[in-house]
Amino acid sequence: MKKLYFIAIYPPQQIIDEIRVFKEDFALHFNNSKALKNDAHITLFPPFSRETALENDIFEAFRKINTYVPSFEILLNGFGSFPNPKNPVIFVKPEENNDLKNLYLKVKERFNFINRSFTPHVTVGYRDLSYENYLKAWEIYKDKEYKTKFLVDKILLLRHDGKWIPIDEKKLNNI
Repeated sequence: MKKLYFIAIYPPQQIIDEIRVFKEDFALHFNNSKALKNDAHITLFPPFSRETALENDIFEAFRKINTYVPSFEILLNGFGSFPNPKNPVIFVKPEENNDLKNLYLKVKERFNFINRSFTPHVTVGYRDLSYENYLKAWEIYKDKEYKTKFLVDKILLLRHDGKWIPIDEKKLNNI
């Protein structure tokens, strides 16, 4: 049987709850409820499908990620968007962060079978967000203020079992 897996950074619960308020606004005012299914996170490696019989290989690769990097702060500041008419996305925007890019590159050393560019973001509206509703929402969110920060001190490996659940974590080790 196949399952989906991905690797991510999760902010503290307080920030997850704050961002959930934006997602609830999207569900209420922009007919966009899909984002409510997932807690706020920054994806380091996108969802991929594997046979559960191979799960040990995933754990092994995850544990080999070089996390000998200092923990670091991420500053979330305002909103951004991917205005793709077929699949528009509105997100909370992290400020440029070399430590985050470095951590992503460490993950990519072990998980390199999907080649995508890395644009860190915390999704608020996507999937069932129509382009028309995206345009309405973006008018409101493009200048909306939201600013917070959190410490990144671990990464998570998640598996989809009806919803995303953490199945392993790796702490960042200060050098």
